[in-house]
Amino acid sequence: MPLLSQAAPVGVHDMMVGVDYSLVIAAAQAAGPCPPGEEPDWGRRVHALTVDLHLIAQQAAQDIARVESASRFVAFLEKVEIEESSRRGLLTLRNPAGDTEHIRTEQQETDRGRTLIERARALTGRWVLVFRHNDKASATKSVRMLAHLMDLGDGAIAVNLAKKILLDDAGGAVPRAQAAWADAGLPDSGTVTVEQFQQARGKLQGERDPGIAG
Repeated sequence: MPLLSQAAPVGVHDMMVGVDYSLVIAAAQAAGPCPPGEEPDWGRRVHALTVDLHLIAQQAAQDIARVESASRFVAFLEKVEIEESSRRGLLTLRNPAGDTEHIRTEQQETDRGRTLIERARALTGRWVLVFRHNDKASATKSVRMLAHLMDLGDGAIAVNLAKKILLDDAGGAVPRAQAAWADAGLPDSGTVTVEQFQQARGKLQGERDPGIAG
C-alpha cells in the first residue's frame, strides 16, 4: 500500500509491527480511498479502525469460546424481564417436558447484555436452542447465564440433538432410547418437530409406566 509506506504519519508504520495485516487491509477498505492531500488524516483513520477491529476480534473470540464450552438444551421462551436487583435480563424458559427454568443475561447496561436481551425479546414465544454457562457469583454460588440463543422456528430439532436429549431422559440406557425413538417412527437423520420429539418422550415415559398411554 504505497500511501501507508510513503505518506502515512509517524506511528502507522509501528502500528503494523505485530498486527494482523488483514485487519489493516480491512480498515483501509472501510476508510475508503484516500483523498489527495489528506494522507495524514486518512492514515489516522485507518489506525483507529484497525484498533477497533482488533478489539472486536478479541471480543468475538471470547464469545465463541464461551458458546463452545456452554451446555445446550431446547426450550420454549415464555417471557423476558429485567431483574430489578441486578439489572440483568431474566428469561423464563419451559423445556419440552414442561419444567420451568430461569436464566440470566449480563447487565442491561452492557453491550453484551443489551444484545442478548433484545435477541431474547425478539424470540419470545418461540422454541429456541439455549446455550448456557455457569458464572461464579461467589466461592459457593454460581449463576446460570445465557451465552447465546438460536431460533428453532416452528420447533425443528436436529435428529442428533433430539436423540441426545432422549438418551439423557433414558438415564443413558441406549436400548430404551432407541426403542422409544423407533416406536415413535422418527427418522434417523434430518430434523424432527417438537411435537414428534414429544411422541418419542411419551413412548419412553409409557415404557416406564405402562399406565400412561404412549
